[in-house]
Amino acid sequence: MILLGSTGSIGCNALEIAQAFHIQVETLVAGKNLALLNQQIATFKPKIVVIADQNDAHKLQANGAKVLFGNQGILEAISLSSSSLVLNALVGFIGLEPTLHSIALGKKVALANKESLVCGGWLIDTSKLIPVDSEHFSLWHLLQNHPLEKLIITASGGAFRDTPIESIPNQNAQNALKHPNWNMGKKITIDSASMVNKLLEILEAYWLFGIQEVDALIERSSIIHGIVGYKDGSMGMHLAHPDMKLAISYALNPNLASQDSLIKPLGFEDFASLKLERIDPRRYPLWELKDTLLANPHLGIILNASNEVAVEGFLEERYLFGKITKAIFKCMDHFSNIPKPQSLMEVLELDREVRKYTQEILLLTS
Repeated sequence: MILLGSTGSIGCNALEIAQAFHIQVETLVAGKNLALLNQQIATFKPKIVVIADQNDAHKLQANGAKVLFGNQGILEAISLSSSSLVLNALVGFIGLEPTLHSIALGKKVALANKESLVCGGWLIDTSKLIPVDSEHFSLWHLLQNHPLEKLIITASGGAFRDTPIESIPNQNAQNALKHPNWNMGKKITIDSASMVNKLLEILEAYWLFGIQEVDALIERSSIIHGIVGYKDGSMGMHLAHPDMKLAISYALNPNLASQDSLIKPLGFEDFASLKLERIDPRRYPLWELKDTLLANPHLGIILNASNEVAVEGFLEERYLFGKITKAIFKCMDHFSNIPKPQSLMEVLELDREVRKYTQEILLLTS
């Protein structure tokens, strides 16, 4: 397989499962964590390796692999690789073009990069995708041969789920990174606290399954991942441990997933006291954008670009948490009537325009 984002949590789990399944890893793509990448190269001996910055090449122990760099290096690596499966676990807008490129080459994409669908779902043949995000894998699992009416995904609630609402806008990055359940990357941890991550996943579900009735609920243990409402009025719920190994197993080899000893079964004690809660817009103001985004899903480009810029500045401690929400609302309002881009080039241009506008807003209001 081709693994994009090998040093992240999904990438590491995918490599663990690939080792258990004896799946050859032809290509590894990583960013800045070269110490871990070097360990992965020594273990899996890929033919091609891609890193973000050519200036870091001296830190890389390539072990004979062809080395490429940056965004163009990712696309070239996909083209050069003979593997038919691409697991896209990149974080952010950077993942869109590799998804499109992989599909154009006739490869199957196991997709954990939600931004691909948020920013270009209408450009993507979703029949070529296998969802890896745990929520969307759960929905896929529940949707086999059942007529359905609605979809519900779950959220942990993030770092501020129990923080007094009035104090949330004044929180700093150090507090926002204290996720109650997970040790994830900084960007997704902030998105969890603002509920932007769940807005992105709502759009991801829309594009994957073609259903506009999509909602989310808070489930604090993260054991429930997906709920579907069937046309007969009944509902189905998918429960699994939250390490995403089950989803990755199905993506890598569905015939072996049920045999994998790495997949830990649930016990009664894991779900005996589960509770679902509504997402309160007073605590998560950006949740008010859900219906607008589902009615105009191409506006996901605006949400994603403005959020990536705002979160970057927040993590650099240039302003407090509430500034993220204000910037996103201003961008969504400013670009509310933008037409849907008809090509990747138009998506890229709109993304650049939104990022520039967001930077101007943050500079004027900082």
